Amino acid sequence: MILYILYRIGLFLTLTLPIRVSYASACVLADIFYYGFPRDRRAVINNLTTVIGPSADDRTIARMAKDVFRNFAKYLVDFFRSQKIDKDYLKRNVKIEGSGNIDDALAMGKGVIALSAHIGNWELGAFVTAMIGYPINAVVLTHKNKRINDFFTRQRLMGNMKPIEMGASLKSCYRALGNNELVALLGDRDFTKNGISVDFFGKKTIMPKGPATFSYRLGSPIVPIFLVREPDNTFRYFVEKPIMCAPGLDEETTVKELTTRCSSVIEACVKKYPAQWFVFRNIWNIDDKESLRPDTII
Repeated sequence: MILYILYRIGLFLTLTLPIRVSYASACVLADIFYYGFPRDRRAVINNLTTVIGPSADDRTIARMAKDVFRNFAKYLVDFFRSQKIDKDYLKRNVKIEGSGNIDDALAMGKGVIALSAHIGNWELGAFVTAMIGYPINAVVLTHKNKRINDFFTRQRLMGNMKPIEMGASLKSCYRALGNNELVALLGDRDFTKNGISVDFFGKKTIMPKGPATFSYRLGSPIVPIFLVREPDNTFRYFVEKPIMCAPGLDEETTVKELTTRCSSVIEACVKKYPAQWFVFRNIWNIDDKESLRPDTII
């Protein structure tokens, strides 16, 4: 109940205050969370240490970790302001690159798996995709609190994104892809305990195999789509070339190969924007049950 009330307060304030004030206030709260939640702070620092490698010292990593919390707070501000996002907002604030790759993939007639990650603002990325004319569905986590879950569903529907809750996702995904629509999946955290071990920044971790499995079974191309924040708080929305199944391979081999290729694309994006990668669990500690807990909105 307390968390739901906080979300409602956040919604009211972000819709009332100028966006610069909302961002500034969110950053102050983010700093409080950074110091007040040591488990999340340690997880982010551990993840960044792996991402950056031995070239960065502890102070640099700590500063970047604080930026992760601040950027995530800004992400929430943008999410709360969903109803204010229109075509004029897109024209002023979002630079769109590579949307023709979506057209090329849709031309195959088998639907499109829109691959993204917990980086930048994936929710706004889905809104942008819908607003530039592509029917998009997104597989989302179901929050254990019904009021909070309903709150996030309402926010998502404002952007013409059709949320598909993870528990009932399989048939809905098949149906959407069969209708030649986009199905958005995040490829950097596995919540099913049924993922695939791949190399990610030189270390083994478990990644979800959903995108690769759909691609193999339906022939749907995988199209990486990311939306990241620029230093002036505008956004860059970019679409990469489709990833396709290699012909003639069995399902197990193909799913492994495709998942590895998807992870490589995500790795390149995280490497370029590490302070916008919002994973608050140590994803390389694959034996730790804590890393699998879907107890946040991400």
